[in-house]
Amino acid sequence: MSVSIQQTLAKPLKLGVIGGGVNSAVGYAHYVASQLDNKWQMVSGFFSRDPQTNLKTAQAWHIADFKPYESWRDYVSVEKANLDAIVVLTPTPMHAEVVCELLKQNIPVICEKALTASLEDSLKIKHTLDETQGFLAVTFNYSGYSMVREMRQRIFDGELGKLSQIQIEMQSDAFINKAATGKPQAWRLKDGSIPMILLDLAVHLHHLVHYVSGQHPRKVLGDFHNFSRYSGIVDDAYLWVDYTDSMRAAYWVSKAAYGHKNGLRIRVFGDNGSAEWFQEVPDQLMVSNADSIMMHYNRGTAINQDRIVERFKPGHPTGFIEAFANLYSDIADNLARYQQTPAQFEFDENVFGWAHAHEGLNLLHKATLSNAQGCWLDIERQDSKHD
Repeated sequence: MSVSIQQTLAKPLKLGVIGGGVNSAVGYAHYVASQLDNKWQMVSGFFSRDPQTNLKTAQAWHIADFKPYESWRDYVSVEKANLDAIVVLTPTPMHAEVVCELLKQNIPVICEKALTASLEDSLKIKHTLDETQGFLAVTFNYSGYSMVREMRQRIFDGELGKLSQIQIEMQSDAFINKAATGKPQAWRLKDGSIPMILLDLAVHLHHLVHYVSGQHPRKVLGDFHNFSRYSGIVDDAYLWVDYTDSMRAAYWVSKAAYGHKNGLRIRVFGDNGSAEWFQEVPDQLMVSNADSIMMHYNRGTAINQDRIVERFKPGHPTGFIEAFANLYSDIADNLARYQQTPAQFEFDENVFGWAHAHEGLNLLHKATLSNAQGCWLDIERQDSKHD
């Protein structure tokens, strides 16, 4: 079991929530994951502008002494003294306004990806961070999977040699499945300067490529399409990315791929071997050596037992919630360190802040311009201490 799960805090950190009501796509996952290790106690929230949804969420999540408020600003004004952090689960286009206000109120922030819907809004957050020296963690939960962390450590230990390429994809049929009932949330069907499918899915691919390789994007070529019944938006996209140290990556994201419901898969190739992880069998990792002999590892046969999380005995599958809980545990440990020595604070290897989130947004913004111009575009790195 990882060190982070074994660590115990003197008492659970008090967590508030803005957004994420029972009718949202992400709220329940955040609620369950945050409670799994007793490092967070969810004590309050402004879950929805709709009073009934707000109340139903508080009841479903067992919020004691729940108090309804007219707005999220009223909620923050009254409850901030009783909170260690607030998690922001509003629609992505609203993130910047909420995150900036919380930072100005000296409240540590946990923000659901994507950090913002535009580079302009991301830079507003950086300006506020520079002024406040606050705490901002962005949730990229797929690196919470134990065998993704196993993959990362094997790569960093040099097992695959010099990396040459990464193939990564994430696809579903959410926008094309004729049997689907209901309609996606309206804000998910509006593309801005960065198409929403990239903010929903491709931010995860950028994160995972960097997480397992440690490398940064330098150039990108984008090729976007619309194949679904929702016209006027991008619902399928390819990105070819040139990384530092001569590594290449190919991304595919889609919401118009029949027969797929998530499809997250990452394949890493080096000059001494390869590795593959598929989210639908999350406890397994395939590694090939230079003789093309394929080895199959699972939780229990991992070589980095001190660095991954073994919540259950091997053979009892773990999944999305457990991975998310690993991340929430890591964030709690990082916040506890920040509270003790904010001036010297830096995130550990499993938690990411503004700089990483902004790099992903910059990549996606340049990919969007590349698609329009039909050519490769350079990606400038912006140095920042907010990593």
